[in-house]
Amino acid sequence: MAHKRSYPRTQNLLLLTLFLGDLAFAYFGLTLGYLLRVKSPLRTLGIEPSSVSFELYQPLIWLGTIFILLVMGYQGLYDARLLLRPHRALSNIMRGIFFWVVAFLGFSLVFRMEPAISRYFVLISSVTTFAVLVGWRFTLYYALSNSEIRRRLTQRVVIIGWSAEAERLVEAIDRDSNHPYEVVGVIAVDEKTANNPRQLLGERLLGEIDQLESLLQHHEVDIAVLADLDLPKHRVVGLMALCERLYVSLKIVPSFFQVFVSNLRMQTISGVPILGVEELPIAKFYNQLIKRSVDLIGGIVGLLGSLPVILVLTLIIRRESPGPVIYRQTRTGLHGRPFTIYKLRSMRLDAEKDGAQWAQAGDPRRLRIGAFMREWNLDELPQFWNVLKGDMSLVGPRPERPELIKQFEREIPHYNPRHEVRPGVTGWAQVNGLRGNTSLVDRIRYDLYYIENWSIWFDVQIMLLTFFKRDNAY
Repeated sequence: MAHKRSYPRTQNLLLLTLFLGDLAFAYFGLTLGYLLRVKSPLRTLGIEPSSVSFELYQPLIWLGTIFILLVMGYQGLYDARLLLRPHRALSNIMRGIFFWVVAFLGFSLVFRMEPAISRYFVLISSVTTFAVLVGWRFTLYYALSNSEIRRRLTQRVVIIGWSAEAERLVEAIDRDSNHPYEVVGVIAVDEKTANNPRQLLGERLLGEIDQLESLLQHHEVDIAVLADLDLPKHRVVGLMALCERLYVSLKIVPSFFQVFVSNLRMQTISGVPILGVEELPIAKFYNQLIKRSVDLIGGIVGLLGSLPVILVLTLIIRRESPGPVIYRQTRTGLHGRPFTIYKLRSMRLDAEKDGAQWAQAGDPRRLRIGAFMREWNLDELPQFWNVLKGDMSLVGPRPERPELIKQFEREIPHYNPRHEVRPGVTGWAQVNGLRGNTSLVDRIRYDLYYIENWSIWFDVQIMLLTFFKRDNAY
């Protein structure tokens, strides 16, 4: 069992290396910021700094370095799971640097430092420090990915029993090479389990639950995931005791909770433990206030900035197809309430004479300018007015038509929870190519992921991706 004994030591050693590397590169980034501010042509920005020696600025650079490490620790950047997932760490570093700028400038206002902290030094240093920290962490990641150390960081997983949730888990781990997990195989609990996963797992069906102890030891298992909750209570208790004795971490797939599982929390009522879904981040008052403020600012800027484009497109649409330019349609919004959505018309006037249907590749109903508008999301520009009215948000699940929803909510599991938030002009499903005539099940899964994992930074990421991701924009 050398693999399991070496895992914590390897992980802790790498986290220490990561911390010391962050310390060195944060100091280097701030030093580079000082040199650019004081010794380069950037010194002409604003009020030219007085000649402050590098030695006198050392306390400020070290103070800034300590602030950065504290903020990065608060952002969870010393979680071992991020060692093999640099793209996850990237957004955390971006948030951390933003908070560092605010905190460091605030600190300089409260405490009169000598020499004074230059605001341009802080802003320039935020860019240089972000760049060197990201470069250092990605360099470490690529070094780990191409070395024997990666195997020591990868935890070996077995699935006990089988379910649809277990199948999705195995597929997710197999599909993403950056996961710090490796599915060794499945341990059958009955004949049904033994037959179901063969197509997906091939030879990774390890044996039956009666052989559990020897299988866990032989395959050097780190994590056992219980997917079959029909096991008798005494078997589950015995399984827990066995895993504890063999230093195997036991996890349970929460198949009773199909949505919002990351917000499951254990609570007690008069000492009795209960498991349930906590309030989602996006539903908290303070977060709603932030999101609505961003919507109002973005709606005003978006509407004013897009007016010239809307006027030009209006002339082109009128010339190609006389008739109304603004297309109005009833959609379902927050809490299932209907509202009128506004779009620039991209199709012929008789496009829906045969009923509601999604656009498809090469759709003959489109105007010539319509294809271009839909590819670049220009037909959605009038929806900034919907955002200002409060019908929509800049980011959220795309709204559907009530007549389609009546069908979807009966046929697609967990469809209606997407109406717990305002629909969006753009969304996580859309920037991942799930629009038009694509899988509704996948689209709902992405919408629920967005709702469950919302943050203002996630919204910013989606808005930026909207300009570059145009898959299936028919």
